[in-house]
Amino acid sequence: MAVANEVAEKAPKPSRPSGKKPEETQKSSLYAAYEKVYPRAIQGTFRNLKWIAMIVLLGIYFIGPWIPWDRAGDAPDQAILMDLAGRRGYFFWVEIWPQEVYYLTGVLILGSIGLFFVTALLGRVWCGFTCIQTVFTDLFVWVEKRLEGDRNKRMKFDKSRMTARKFGIKTLKIAIWAAIATATAWTWMIYFNPAWETSVDIATGQASLGIYGFLAVIAGVTFLLAGWAREQVCIYMCPWPRFQAAMFDEDSLVVTYEKWRGEPRGFAKKGESFKDRGHCVDCTMCVQVCPTGIDIRNGSQLACIGCGLCIDACNQIMDRFNLPRGLITYDSTNNQVARARGEPTKYRFVRARTIIYAVMMVIVTAVMVYGLSTRATTEINVLHERSPLYVPLSDGQIRNGYTFKVLNMQPGDQTYTLDTQGIEGATLNVVGYTDEPVDSAELPVKGDSVGTFRIYVTAPPSALQGSSTELEFVLTNQASGEVMEYDTLFAGPGAR
Repeated sequence: MAVANEVAEKAPKPSRPSGKKPEETQKSSLYAAYEKVYPRAIQGTFRNLKWIAMIVLLGIYFIGPWIPWDRAGDAPDQAILMDLAGRRGYFFWVEIWPQEVYYLTGVLILGSIGLFFVTALLGRVWCGFTCIQTVFTDLFVWVEKRLEGDRNKRMKFDKSRMTARKFGIKTLKIAIWAAIATATAWTWMIYFNPAWETSVDIATGQASLGIYGFLAVIAGVTFLLAGWAREQVCIYMCPWPRFQAAMFDEDSLVVTYEKWRGEPRGFAKKGESFKDRGHCVDCTMCVQVCPTGIDIRNGSQLACIGCGLCIDACNQIMDRFNLPRGLITYDSTNNQVARARGEPTKYRFVRARTIIYAVMMVIVTAVMVYGLSTRATTEINVLHERSPLYVPLSDGQIRNGYTFKVLNMQPGDQTYTLDTQGIEGATLNVVGYTDEPVDSAELPVKGDSVGTFRIYVTAPPSALQGSSTELEFVLTNQASGEVMEYDTLFAGPGAR
């Protein structure tokens, strides 16, 4: 300790600029001013893949709710619809009822596992190619490039003084963005409301205030995030980059820079020798084309969305200097290390975590398919009357009341026969359908609806077993012969 103090005392004191206090020289800003990213246009394999993904995904989104699908009865003739008012979900031939929300849970689980699986294999391909933020940002930036020019022109255009021409171009750009955002919100609304009727109501001003409110909110969010926030959503708002590293391993394919080959970097002219230097010519093309504005040469970063545009840009530069492609490439960490050592590379797509994800996807898919293929077309719900639990009749018999609901999940009208078992001598009286107690009753239920019936069951005291006796309702579909049973209790003297 004494030696350390002695050295510290003999060390020269740091000089500071005159006229500044010591605390002023130590202060530094914790925040960096925002610098707008101007991504440069590029052509190549990954750019083409992004165009294809954008066209396909936007096509599916905008066309989806307009696909017709013939359904029986009063059900909407729309292939894809989450009918909140009618409490139904329609997806082509699949119809989901409120009590079957677990199918939606299954879809979400399957999507999550699928995302983990793809990330473990190919890195952030979701972020770079199929994320809704990426797709709409690509579309908005494309509009901006068409009106204002490529990177350098847009930068100069934004710095130039406001003129009538600049005002007109900016206004037109904002108008097109607003039209795209409105179309996006409109389409979103008709995924939850009948497409034709809702569209006519919106266009003619007859839609509800709620629909116009949601339309404005969704359009505003789309306009803000895709038009102005852009890469800030990926860097600061999206949670996925913050835990995606847990999905990676040394064999996951990610966008990487071959530092061992590119360094030391430096400016070069065409025809110059690259002996005793790296292949990177420090042209910064990889930075200029990046939609988030990062430098991939600094290593893997949270802001990298894995779109591969820097690969297209770097490959073009390598071609210009007659150098091997792949200085920036889509590869695994293990292969990068192997190349640096001159060892052979290999791709390990089948490994522990990918097998686990694949097995989980198969299991979830199998469970959902089995559930859909064996789902019942009719369900029963019975509610016993609580006040009073039972009523003694003048002839000495005991009567219980029930609310009996039949869910007919078929498009056509059905007629069911209702019987009881478990109590000898029990009779039924269905309010509005039978004039007197009967052994069995017919219950008609319209297609794709819930039939609600008020039922009284009467039984002799001698057939009861104390305060409660097991009773079974037996419902038979007259058309298909399908039999459903529901166990309940019949209350008698002594019940509380």
